[in-house]
Amino acid sequence: MSNPALSSSAPHTPVTQPSLEAARKARFWDRIARKYATDPIADVVGYETTLARVKGLLCMEHDVLEIGSGTGTIALRLAPFTRRYRATDLSAEMIAISQEKLAGAPTPQLSFEVADADVEIVPLGSQDVVIAFSVLHLVDDLDHTLALALRALRPGGMLLTKTPCVGEMNPLITHLALPIARALGKAPQVSCFKAPDLEAAMVRQGFEMISVERHGTTKSKDFRVFTIARKPT
Repeated sequence: MSNPALSSSAPHTPVTQPSLEAARKARFWDRIARKYATDPIADVVGYETTLARVKGLLCMEHDVLEIGSGTGTIALRLAPFTRRYRATDLSAEMIAISQEKLAGAPTPQLSFEVADADVEIVPLGSQDVVIAFSVLHLVDDLDHTLALALRALRPGGMLLTKTPCVGEMNPLITHLALPIARALGKAPQVSCFKAPDLEAAMVRQGFEMISVERHGTTKSKDFRVFTIARKPT
């Protein structure tokens, strides 16, 4: 069930103080940010397919919010196709790396800022597109984050996501490897849902599902699901 405090009549109240859990997560990502920035893309073909798909959905009249923007690579690729692109991440170190990249490739419509995907970032109905890549499995409350995305969008606006559905991976990874890695401080807290669970959460929060796609080289084994959902008009 969605949070009553997220009803469309509620005023926009930006949250300025991070929660203790948000601060803990930020410390983890700050610590690994520089290494994360150098990690190679696991599936270059799938990655480029997804970016091409998103580019085809964007236009120069779009105001875009990206949550969980990491080190800014996707934002730098997509921002030139928009009117304004606001990229956010919980980790100050990730945003620092993004700013360094932006300094080397100035993009007037792009801005980076530290912000938590679990709090309201922008005013109600101010965005045409919300982008969430590799972040929805990391949020504390999936329904809550999706409700915030819905609030941020104008009627007819799109939510574009690519999400590792960890529940579709080998059970040895989800039930053994991940818990051990978390205990050692080598992995974040991860929600192990499957693609139908993600779709159900989007519908539950009021989105209309437009498309569910898999862009990996081997689609039958690709657990990174690309979804297009729309806020009803």
